[in-house]
Amino acid sequence: MSKSSAGFDWISIFIYLALISFGWANIYSASLGSSSGSFFDLSQPYGKQALFIGLSLFLIVIILSVEAKFYQRFSSVIYIISLLSLAGLFVFGKTISGATSWYSFGSFGLQPSEFAKFATALALAKYLSDIQTNIRMLTHQVKAFIIIAIPALLIIPQPDPGSALVYAAFFFPLYREGLSGFYLVTGLTGVAVFILTLVIGPIWVSVAVLSIGLLLFFRKRKKRPGRLLITLFAIISIGLSFSVNYIFENVFEQRHRDRFNIVLGKEVDSRGIGYNTNQSEIAIGSGGWLGKGWTEGTQTKGHFVPEQHTDYIFSTVGEEWGFLGSAMVVLLFVALLLRLLILAERQRNQFYRVYGYSVIGILFIHFLVNIGMVIGIFPTVGIPLPFFSYGGSGLWGFTLLLFIFIKLDSDRLSY
Repeated sequence: MSKSSAGFDWISIFIYLALISFGWANIYSASLGSSSGSFFDLSQPYGKQALFIGLSLFLIVIILSVEAKFYQRFSSVIYIISLLSLAGLFVFGKTISGATSWYSFGSFGLQPSEFAKFATALALAKYLSDIQTNIRMLTHQVKAFIIIAIPALLIIPQPDPGSALVYAAFFFPLYREGLSGFYLVTGLTGVAVFILTLVIGPIWVSVAVLSIGLLLFFRKRKKRPGRLLITLFAIISIGLSFSVNYIFENVFEQRHRDRFNIVLGKEVDSRGIGYNTNQSEIAIGSGGWLGKGWTEGTQTKGHFVPEQHTDYIFSTVGEEWGFLGSAMVVLLFVALLLRLLILAERQRNQFYRVYGYSVIGILFIHFLVNIGMVIGIFPTVGIPLPFFSYGGSGLWGFTLLLFIFIKLDSDRLSY
């Protein structure tokens, strides 16, 4: 059967076009000066974003024109190139806002971490789809974790912990392919213990862990392996709780500690490091049900939210389009994620399926963390809203990520 017989998924393509169009409209409003200018004024963020969108459409044509098997055949090469581009930043990178995450080309910059995501997704899909790989085996799990960890470890020292955080998304395809839930339970337990210790202290966390542990212990008194695992979990959790303060004070930077304390309600700093989040909440709250109208947001036009057209673009949506506009954006993302889930589950080729779940995981983490950050329930970590936030590297990286999967899906009936 012809490789193109399945056709392209026009539902996903339509949602993509809707998101980048609405995203550009909000970037235009957020970066507009006192008087309106040309939509294509390259001295303004909205003009540059229009150019980036045009180049993205050209990029889509190239992605969809390439044979689907190319992405599987050359996935390792693409992954290695992405690692080299990340490593090269330590020598040739340009520092912007305290992070050496960019290659500079005149007035434009390129952020390789945005492209490393789809490259890592291809590499992981290649490894998991290998006939000799069994993700239930510990040695194969370690190799998969190494594929995920290498780019993340190259990104963290830039420093760009937000982009590194996104690599947790690759646990989605790993669990789909049979990874034990032990890792998920361990990770969530660690996060819960860490946050609760910051809020209520190690003594009360230890009491809670012991109470839950004893309850589970006696319920599983006839099962020695389960009882041993519960005891081990309790000991590790209590040990972690008494280590949290040291880690928080000596490993985290001051700006990270401040952001955590603000989110947890331990500090109020509406003029310092919490300024962005505070102004973002004010902008969203002032939008009401229907918003103030496009380009009519007083917080947005007053530029009270710094760099609003980038990571905080959703605050423009909340102010100018209100609850209904915000809900529409959320529903578009949910619709895209559900559609991609359907596409991933119908793949007969394991490489295609794993890559599809990687796409879902990456987009979900970006969507969840960015909006949570803008409305003040997550610390500020510098994660853009896919297809929406200003930036050529981000837009092109997400476009590559999505449309490679759309191309792979169009080839599914050849298997």
